[in-house]
Amino acid sequence: MDVGADEFEQSLPLLQELVLGADFVGLDIEFTGLRSNLSRRQQISLFDLPSEWYLKTRHSVQQFTICQIGLSVFSSIEGESNKYVAHSCNFFLFPTTFGILDSEFSFQASSVQFLNQYGFDYNKFLKNGIPYMNEEQEKKIKHSILTGNWRVRSSLDKDQIKVVIDEVTRWLDLAEEGDWMTLPGIAGFQAFEVQLVLRQALPDIWTVLRDQGIIVKKVSKQHRWYLENTSCDRARCWKEKILLSARGFSVFFQMLVKAQKPLVGHNMMMDLLHLHEKFFRPLPESYDQFKLNIHNLFPVLIDTKNVTKDIWKELNFPRVSNLSEVYEVLNSDLNPTKNSGPVVIHASKCEKYVETKYPHEAAYDAFLCGSVLLKVAHLLLWRVHGVGPLPEPSFSLYLDVLAPYVNQVNLIRARVPKINFSGPDCPSIRPPILLLRVRRWPGVSEQQVYREFQNLCKFDVRRLSRSQFLLLTNKFKDARSILKEYRGHPTLQVSLYRYWRHSPNVNCLLQVCGVVITWALLALLLGRPGP
Repeated sequence: MDVGADEFEQSLPLLQELVLGADFVGLDIEFTGLRSNLSRRQQISLFDLPSEWYLKTRHSVQQFTICQIGLSVFSSIEGESNKYVAHSCNFFLFPTTFGILDSEFSFQASSVQFLNQYGFDYNKFLKNGIPYMNEEQEKKIKHSILTGNWRVRSSLDKDQIKVVIDEVTRWLDLAEEGDWMTLPGIAGFQAFEVQLVLRQALPDIWTVLRDQGIIVKKVSKQHRWYLENTSCDRARCWKEKILLSARGFSVFFQMLVKAQKPLVGHNMMMDLLHLHEKFFRPLPESYDQFKLNIHNLFPVLIDTKNVTKDIWKELNFPRVSNLSEVYEVLNSDLNPTKNSGPVVIHASKCEKYVETKYPHEAAYDAFLCGSVLLKVAHLLLWRVHGVGPLPEPSFSLYLDVLAPYVNQVNLIRARVPKINFSGPDCPSIRPPILLLRVRRWPGVSEQQVYREFQNLCKFDVRRLSRSQFLLLTNKFKDARSILKEYRGHPTLQVSLYRYWRHSPNVNCLLQVCGVVITWALLALLLGRPGP
């Protein structure tokens, strides 16, 4: 089910009911870009600690925006054993443009091409996107609306507003008290903005929002005063409605947070960064504060990428490169619990996914996340009980076997493979760092070193000194291969990096200590009185 700005407010009560009754919620987000083209030093690498990775990625999240959010709400069916119904929705979003709010964001050509390849509807994103804002933006716009200190900006530009005022003014010249006219085609919070402008500009009219558009009625000044002060349309109450409408998807985000349901994604780290930035607060500079904020918002996170990595190795499943392939393997005969696992059906308004695949459509991928979670959880339950009879499966039982993976979110290209949102991050399990010493190759650069090794395997390269470089890979076999291939090489000498032996900082410190000790000994000897 696709939801844009025109349908969103009417859908909120149903969405709230679905989330409150859910066992968990699958999530996927599509963006206008992933990573900005920063300098080499600002690009993520396997050398990055989680805090370094976060600070580098934070800039990209602030530069790009969300164009589509997919949610798939999974609920167990009462009275049926291990059977779930999934309500899947696509939400097209567009930043709120109202009064002082006028966001700037970038498009990345590769991301646009990628989504185009899979049929993404940019018209729905640009023309009918649901507005949203974070808490900081909400405070600013709330102050502006309630104090009357606001101005027309980009939701309907000044020229369009002028056209509306001119049209109503011409009509007023000929109208009599009690006459009315309709301004069609203006919906959502933009309709509130138009009414606010008209009421401020013209003291002898009144406006009402109806299904067919904005109704403008000519009234006397006394009647106008009465209407402004009736309980159903006091100025403050009316402005609160404007704010509610301008908040858009952020209203539902708060519902999702309050529901405290497990949130499930696949490689969901970027999703969490954008959720924080776009709907909660601007990303803090502190990595630890970011982790704490996310944990308070969503106490139970499950990343299916992290869960499937372990089970894939144990069961020798074929190598997969994306979520769709993971789903296909789990639905194949390779899965020993294929016939005994949970059954998932689509809700009545979400049946387009029954027969047809829609890869990289956010709601479809959110559905795949939830389905993969259930199937992997069942595999884990089967593994725990071995050949013995399985207990009656339930989602609470699945959560028990998933406990080691809860709040462990996969991290791409960093010193550690995952982030722990409910405690300290796990120590690195990456292969050891290698030290490359270069001889007889003056002026060699990191890029040249990278190209030297790229045909054999891929390493991240970082300069240590003029003739020394650090090499790091995420595969142990690659590290072993390089150590073997370059043993005894006349120009490129590769060895294991030892911090206390090879770090320039440590060497400098030792040299300084050596000088200090030498001078201290000399002073001691020279200052000793003769016999």
